[in-house]
Amino acid sequence: MPHAAQRLARARALESMVRDIARDEILPRYLKSARNRKPDGSLFTEADLASQRRFTEALPHFLPGAVLGEEMTPPEQAHLWNEGRSGLWCIDPIDGTTNFANGIPLFAVSIAYLINHEPVLGVVYNPITDESFYAARGAGAFLNGTELPLRQGASSLRDAIAGVDFKRISHHLGDELAVRPPYYSQRNFGSSALEWCFVAAGRLDVYLHGGQMLWDYAAGRLILDEAGGQAEALGHGTLMSGPAVKRGVIAAVNPSLFAEWAAWVKTRS
Repeated sequence: MPHAAQRLARARALESMVRDIARDEILPRYLKSARNRKPDGSLFTEADLASQRRFTEALPHFLPGAVLGEEMTPPEQAHLWNEGRSGLWCIDPIDGTTNFANGIPLFAVSIAYLINHEPVLGVVYNPITDESFYAARGAGAFLNGTELPLRQGASSLRDAIAGVDFKRISHHLGDELAVRPPYYSQRNFGSSALEWCFVAAGRLDVYLHGGQMLWDYAAGRLILDEAGGQAEALGHGTLMSGPAVKRGVIAAVNPSLFAEWAAWVKTRS
């Protein structure tokens, strides 16, 4: 592994590539791409496919490794995961496709480079706001060059702003959160990758999502880690255990607040 300064330089170079491809393939299709549905009912657009093609061509020239993307079949994803310990790209060409397709300017490209199934480089870029979150393992996390987190945030759960996706959590936990919320207020933005970064930045204090795929959080988890935050899978298993299963996640940028939040959630899950 190169030292921290070299890893950070690579993250910055990767961030520049992501910006260029997003500007070429995603921005010109914003407000113009028709919605299509996959067999599982989720949405995709021509912009998803076009940007994935570009990233699949470009990324292996940046660092060696196959590209595992959301717009692939599960058998293809499983094969690449099993063969990719020495280097693997994990990408979501547009995280927040429903937002993108409906003209809501909260979506992002999410790119992570994994070694031994752990992210070592990560970029999450929103081309509408021109906000680029990026990190390198052991070298910190940044938003457009400014180190994360941007603010200290809440120190207790009762004062916290929470990112919560209600539609993917259990009815019991959802009822508890709706009737007796332990936090000050709640938000949901429709892009998992951006929400991870908002926690890392201190825009959200705590986070809960009932079902994310590997490409939803591979980059965001690294960015949060490098900002000093904590995250874990909700329930059994670990976050970085493969692409086939949706996982619940809990996270916070303040470790003591994470402990309080995790204890509250687990006793009601």
